[in-house]
Amino acid sequence: MTTAAAPAIRVAGVEKSYGEVRVLRGVDLEVAPGSIVALLGSNGAGKTTLVRILATLIGADAGTASVTGYDVATRSGRVREAISLTGQFAAVDEILTGRENLVLVARLRHEADPASVAEALLTRFGLTEAGDRRASTYSGGMRRRLDIAMSLIGDPPVIFLDEPTTGLDPEARNEVWAAVKELAGKGTTVLLTTQYLEEAEQLADRIAILHRGRIIVDGTLAELAKLLPPAEVQYVEKQPSLEEIFFAVVGDTGTDQAEEA
Repeated sequence: MTTAAAPAIRVAGVEKSYGEVRVLRGVDLEVAPGSIVALLGSNGAGKTTLVRILATLIGADAGTASVTGYDVATRSGRVREAISLTGQFAAVDEILTGRENLVLVARLRHEADPASVAEALLTRFGLTEAGDRRASTYSGGMRRRLDIAMSLIGDPPVIFLDEPTTGLDPEARNEVWAAVKELAGKGTTVLLTTQYLEEAEQLADRIAILHRGRIIVDGTLAELAKLLPPAEVQYVEKQPSLEEIFFAVVGDTGTDQAEEA
């Protein structure tokens, strides 16, 4: 008899307030190893706050959270060794070339052969020809791919992608989607926060909707689709889009007053 693998990420009853503003009001979430989970929510829903707690950047007011079995509050050093965080804006040094950015991070991660690590990642993310150009000459999609490549150095088992395609055009967004799919294909666990419903449809194994500080729905796209009435069949079957599901579950189209922290 086999037992299910322990969650790569586990969140239980997490709360966080900024002054009088309650951003997280008791969040519960589990992410299976090697899966992509999309955390959906409007601006101010608390997505970035939750990611910052999981990345040990801020502390929770209540509740517990763990990454790869390590408590984020009491074993923060071990959590940091196991994760990588890619924020809303690509954290690349534009003065350096793509290759130099990768070599620099590889040295900081104490890799034995930084040059080989950089070369392998340039190849993996389709940046070999641009490897010796300054990052300032890269397109938005190329910078984001370089940013994700940098985050993979050291083979972290868990990656947080916080709004990874913000500000990118559709072509660049597709490039990033391809990179994220490859991550999961290699066994990396990905927690993705996004406002783009199509992005969640394209990438996620499971989708969690964070609304007014709580996870109100968590499931596969097929499971979420069942929350709506059956499709009305006339000449063709019209399946509900994730956008329709999102607003049906949330109950309104407005944004929360609390700003994303």
